[in-house]
Amino acid sequence: MKILLVFDFDNTIIDDNSDTWIVQCAPEKKLPIELQHSYKKGFWTEFMGRVFKYLGDEGVREDEMKRAVTSMPFTLGMVELLNFIRKNKDKFDCIIISDSNSVFIDWVLEATSFHDVFDKVFTNPAAFDSNGHLTVENYHAHSCNRCPKNLCKNAVLVEFVDKQLKQGVNYTRIVYIGDGGNDVCPVTFLKKNDVAMPRKGYTLQKTLSRMSQNLEPMESSVIVWSSGVEIISHLQFLIKE
Repeated sequence: MKILLVFDFDNTIIDDNSDTWIVQCAPEKKLPIELQHSYKKGFWTEFMGRVFKYLGDEGVREDEMKRAVTSMPFTLGMVELLNFIRKNKDKFDCIIISDSNSVFIDWVLEATSFHDVFDKVFTNPAAFDSNGHLTVENYHAHSCNRCPKNLCKNAVLVEFVDKQLKQGVNYTRIVYIGDGGNDVCPVTFLKKNDVAMPRKGYTLQKTLSRMSQNLEPMESSVIVWSSGVEIISHLQFLIKE
């Protein structure tokens, strides 16, 4: 019987947002005003498609983008946490559900040799086209009105857990580690035994604390973290139980 660990990527595993970080590759490290203003709420992936096209048109190449992305710092204590999970892979399955894209996440996991820690990565598929431009697509279509158009993390999590169950894998509990507004939906899916771990001072934590003040029902326990080391001590406690 294993524990399922679910990670967000931006501002959780890495200490920044990979999509905004890539802007430092742009001329003068900023986007044209009209491109900045073209973002519509809930349509972030489409916006990033335009950003990547602009970077490509400006002659920004794959190796330059890769250098920028792999220079992003890990969140405090995250390297220790991932090493701890690797040492205890018999006790944990570990997945990423992220609004970033497959190319950026691959680059980071490859550069830091953490690919083996994760059993599966669910994110927006990306690839370089024949012109050398990075293209990105929505992860899936869904009908959840709480989530951005490209990805409902709750739907992904439910589907993964169901699929695992069909293959005879039943998790004793789920631990969800994230930071953002798009992590609220999957956290509300968690049950009594599960643990929501929002990053201190970020949107997910603020939303969950507002929900508890409004007495909105939440089944899982909530444990706030600011360093991966704090997550380790909680996981140690869970595997001793």
